[in-house]
Amino acid sequence: MQAQLEELISKISSGCMLPEEVARIAAEAAQAYADPQGFLAANPDINYDDSFPIPLGEWVVVGSLPDTVLFQADSYEQLFQQITDSFGPQVNFVLKPKQLAKTEPLKALNRIQVQLSSLSPETGGYTLVDFSEPLDDELQAVLVYSSDLARVMALAVEIGIYAAPAYESLKAAQSEG
Repeated sequence: MQAQLEELISKISSGCMLPEEVARIAAEAAQAYADPQGFLAANPDINYDDSFPIPLGEWVVVGSLPDTVLFQADSYEQLFQQITDSFGPQVNFVLKPKQLAKTEPLKALNRIQVQLSSLSPETGGYTLVDFSEPLDDELQAVLVYSSDLARVMALAVEIGIYAAPAYESLKAAQSEG
């Protein structure tokens, strides 16, 4: 499982994290999945209990990702602001976060996805992916190179972490409702 975790974390971090950091998080998460009680005993400073809706290993992964990799917000405007901040001033976005303020969720998500698809042409752009169960925020997502999307989805299923392309997921949910 550690190798799968390492590959998943590498792909969702899109080069934002050092390989040593990825390996450390994967090793800790693998230990937490394999022996939750032992992991908690060895790490008494960890604030986790059985009331959390995700397994300890997944909680370790989510809690260890930097805010340049895992985006958490209560609105698409806030989410997109975090995404643009993570790229820094050298990347010029046509779409501005404030343009999403009064936009319905599906339209906002579509605009974000169109903008992200235009970046990094050599990897097919980025896909915004809902990741894990949001604990404190409405939205929780990562960016994945579109060329890595199928592999990320397969790894998420193998490991047992919820992941779905955000736009397609919301579109499907709204058409069901």
